[in-house]
Amino acid sequence: MKSASRNAKRVLGCLVAGVLVSQVACLPAFATLGEDATTVENDRVKLKAQLRTTVVAGYTVHVMDAATGTTVREYIAPSGKVFAVTWDGPLLPDFVQTLGRYFPEYNANASSPQVGRRHLNIQGNDLVVSSHGHMRAFHGIAYVPSLLPANFSFADLNN
Repeated sequence: MKSASRNAKRVLGCLVAGVLVSQVACLPAFATLGEDATTVENDRVKLKAQLRTTVVAGYTVHVMDAATGTTVREYIAPSGKVFAVTWDGPLLPDFVQTLGRYFPEYNANASSPQVGRRHLNIQGNDLVVSSHGHMRAFHGIAYVPSLLPANFSFADLNN
């Protein structure tokens, strides 16, 4: 009986893992942290999103409301670099695309033991990520401290 139970758990685990992998593979792409803002229109098209752009105290915020219900905000410094990305909605962003060259740092720190199952805080060398939530209700922010504009205030993050 124990063997059948173990096999059932193994099959169920493989099924859950397969579903998660298929969901990650289907996630839309977002602007890449630390890169130029030239990808905003491509992101809007891929997300099938409405785009709103505002200028706040010298930096630009691109707000995309995706058809999936997720809202992604890309914060663009006067230099044209994406210095922060926030998300709010039923799906997590594709962190490989969103974090770009910062993904290895995220991945190394995310695999470390964390306090709390639903909250992830990472403070790396030049990357800060805070993500929390549960299925269909995710919220988070990723930013690069060295790219923050001088006039930036964390109170301005709409997340």
